[in-house]
Amino acid sequence: MDFYDLVTMRSSIRSFQRNRAIPEEVLHRILDAGRMAPSAKNLQPWKFRVVQSPEMLEKIYPCYSRDWIRSAPCLLIVTGERNNAWVRSKDGYNSIETDLTIAMDHLILAATWEGLGSCWIAAFDPAILRETLGMKENEEVFAFTPLGYPSPDAEPLPKSRKSVEEIAEFL
Repeated sequence: MDFYDLVTMRSSIRSFQRNRAIPEEVLHRILDAGRMAPSAKNLQPWKFRVVQSPEMLEKIYPCYSRDWIRSAPCLLIVTGERNNAWVRSKDGYNSIETDLTIAMDHLILAATWEGLGSCWIAAFDPAILRETLGMKENEEVFAFTPLGYPSPDAEPLPKSRKSVEEIAEFL
């Protein structure tokens, strides 16, 4: 599979094989892909939290209102420290969201490459995650994704994308 096939086939998966564990070496390759993501001034202000224990998963589930997430054997939570990210001196722009977005994209593309499903989730209660993960005051929860092997009945929704002509401007 080439890169363009990979980005085309990646989709949000909402049904997983609950009892099929993800091999440790697969998780490490995915995490390494996130580690290799570019960040402003190469500050790498992120932390990737891999949640697999049933006890921790049960504590985290209440942060998200959809039951389908319980089918994933793993949650990958991307957090970052705003005060460790690059800040543009001209206007105070902080790169934390950009840096973490790029890292998350690397992680979910790597998961797709490995045959795993993912679903970018930002609609969660950050207070529940902060407390459950024991996060420091300056840490922020950015997004998370369930990870797992898609269940046989997992049907990705058809993608609806604007054409290149609608989104690109050649100057």
